[in-house]
Amino acid sequence: MSAATEVALGVYRLGSDRVNFYYVADESGVTVVDAGLSGYWDQLEPALGQIGRGLDDVAAVVLTHAHSDHTGIAGRLHDRGVPVYLHLADHELLKTGKEPWKREGSGLSALKHVRAYGFFAHMVRNGALKPPHIDDAIPIADGSELDVPGRPRVIHTPGHTPGHCALHFEAHETLFAGDLLCTWHPLLGRRGPQIMPASFNVSSAQALESLGRIEDVSAEVLLPGHGDPWTEGPAEAVARARETGPS
Repeated sequence: MSAATEVALGVYRLGSDRVNFYYVADESGVTVVDAGLSGYWDQLEPALGQIGRGLDDVAAVVLTHAHSDHTGIAGRLHDRGVPVYLHLADHELLKTGKEPWKREGSGLSALKHVRAYGFFAHMVRNGALKPPHIDDAIPIADGSELDVPGRPRVIHTPGHTPGHCALHFEAHETLFAGDLLCTWHPLLGRRGPQIMPASFNVSSAQALESLGRIEDVSAEVLLPGHGDPWTEGPAEAVARARETGPS
């Protein structure tokens, strides 16, 4: 993406056609939601400039989880003094860059899909193998409202990772789904709401169960970590993801 796209009032999408990250702006400042890949750093300052803001206006980074395609630019923002918020169950991954759990499927199983090679090549080119290591993230918990610009409510949605959380910015009528579900399958290229591939999840069954935690959320726009915004409501997104099932 050459410029940030406003996908809801005060909510902007950045990244690429493979990986999204976002920021939310209000009168109190800017919250970066997820942090893409480290190679996306040069996008942020020009994107903030589009709305008359700068890097000094970034008050917080809130992460849905700690995979390297969601933490990339968090390191450089943290070095500037910006606090990083993350569920405690994912703190060890953010500290070390290594998952302290076993995934449901193997990485090798992902490579049987031809499209996977393009996705992983993009990840590597943009720094996925060198994630930031942050050891003082601020813990977030289910049901809490964060005192950051936009004041999101945390919804714990484990399955992709143990600490995965969705984030509801009620004032912006926006739900950030992270990798609870995607609208573009990184391995198959399939479009529409669906959970992430089993080779990326701790438990696809748990991810499907966690969909129920966002089903009744009132939001005009649902924003995934991978794929285009969804505007037909969380309930319909959940129904489509359940129908599609695990992959």
